[in-house]
Amino acid sequence: MSMHESRISTFRRLHLSGCFVMPNPWDAGSARALEQMGFRALATTSAGFAWTLGRADNQLVLDEALGHLGSIVDAVSVPVNADFEGGFAVQPAQVAENVKRAVATGVAGLSIEDSSGDESQPLFEFDLAVERIQAARQAIDESGTGVVLTARSEGFVVGRPDLEETIRRLRAFSEAGADCLYAPRIESAEQVSAVVAAVAPKPVNLLINAPFITVAKAADLGVRRISVGGTLARTAWQGFLNAAREIASEGSFSCFEDLPNVDAMLR
Repeated sequence: MSMHESRISTFRRLHLSGCFVMPNPWDAGSARALEQMGFRALATTSAGFAWTLGRADNQLVLDEALGHLGSIVDAVSVPVNADFEGGFAVQPAQVAENVKRAVATGVAGLSIEDSSGDESQPLFEFDLAVERIQAARQAIDESGTGVVLTARSEGFVVGRPDLEETIRRLRAFSEAGADCLYAPRIESAEQVSAVVAAVAPKPVNLLINAPFITVAKAADLGVRRISVGGTLARTAWQGFLNAAREIASEGSFSCFEDLPNVDAMLR
């Protein structure tokens, strides 16, 4: 069994029972650090990576994203799930081609979202959104890899927090072949329970980017997988900005106390 096949097999097993946390590194160093802490899988963050390039989220181009996926996969031995945004295309046929390229980077899973990037109509029309998931499913099946396909409905992210519509889309995505379902930014136990029940027995990924729930409580609600999106990257930015602001405004360096030995950790 190749390394890619082994990682996919491991990732699929993680989705069968229990609840696991899949944190999101933003570069190879943060990925290695998280692996050393014992996390059994990792996920990329498009936002965290975009910030390292001096851009906001959703401003990456396909080749940049693919290169980043390869660098994270090469840095660790655990499965990596790709935040593949909207597949870097609108039409299903091009989504499929791009998914094939993402699979070739060695990722064990990838997600496709239904956010359009159009402020006037921020979600793709329902039928098109479903066709895009079908295309991603077909591309993975044709690859013969078994990469885990996660389908995301972004209503709560883009200002359309309609739980009923979100569930309608997730159910359709499940029927279209998604292995895992994901509604980022739901943030109450009631919403989480509703999504879990709606798509059962398929596993659900829960984004935790604020302290509204614990791992144990999420597991009790039936969540199978937890990710944190760009929030670990934001905590790193917070430390950096706090220290830099102190230097700029006070001329002091108190934030330089009790810092980690990064060299020792990454040797």
